[in-house]
Amino acid sequence: MKRARRKRLTPVRGPQVTGSQEIGQRGTLSRMAYGIVSAWTWLEMSLVVIVGVILQCVLALVTYPFDPTRKLAGRWFRLMGVLGAKLAPTWRFSIWGAYPGRLNPPAVVVSNHLSLADVFLIAHLPWEMKWLAKSSLMRMPFFGWAMRLAGDIPLERGTADSARQAMDRCVGYLRKGMSVFIFPEGTRSRTPELLPFKDGAFRLAIETQTDILPLAVQGTEVALPKHSWLFGTANAVVTVGERIPTVGLTLDDLESLKEKTRERIVALRSQIHLGAG
Repeated sequence: MKRARRKRLTPVRGPQVTGSQEIGQRGTLSRMAYGIVSAWTWLEMSLVVIVGVILQCVLALVTYPFDPTRKLAGRWFRLMGVLGAKLAPTWRFSIWGAYPGRLNPPAVVVSNHLSLADVFLIAHLPWEMKWLAKSSLMRMPFFGWAMRLAGDIPLERGTADSARQAMDRCVGYLRKGMSVFIFPEGTRSRTPELLPFKDGAFRLAIETQTDILPLAVQGTEVALPKHSWLFGTANAVVTVGERIPTVGLTLDDLESLKEKTRERIVALRSQIHLGAG
């Protein structure tokens, strides 16, 4: 087990200005400063993605004959995310607590979901895993192309055929020794409370008798707030829980597995909070 140093976390603040006394010149300057910083950060990240995808294409072509799970091309994409996070001057992202150096055997990895910034944070973990993601993301220029080159799995929400195809691809990866990553809430939560978990990740784990590995993220909700292009000031961390075995479980145990995983993620987030004190 590799251990990351525990950090004292400081309160996080978003770009918004609160309190009527702050409105005026100070508030305008604050918003203007965040706007300038955010525009510059988007430019830097865009350049990282454009150059990274070009290099990723070369890597994918060279490694294609001996890398059926696109492990190297996928890991390159995650490292692009790590670099993008480091280029954001208002972000401080890190791993909190102990975590394994690799996932062996593979696992169905799940996490709570607070922000688009979650993907940049979770990319800091040192393993390659294939992400289940909205198909609309994969239609984006460059970023979506990078996801496809990485071998990530598209899902069209509300489409049964797409869900079956996505789960089939997840099964294929697990059988080849590659972990998969799923946000069981399905979308970002607007509050600190977790949304209800969907069945997909847990059905997949039970049917393949694969461990569930819970993660928890904290602090990303202000890093890139929903429906905003401004980068907020955030100290965000991801922490890794213990595996939850599914050997011997059946679909009759699906609800209890969901609840157990949910409780683990809530507990992990509580530990981050206590560690910050």
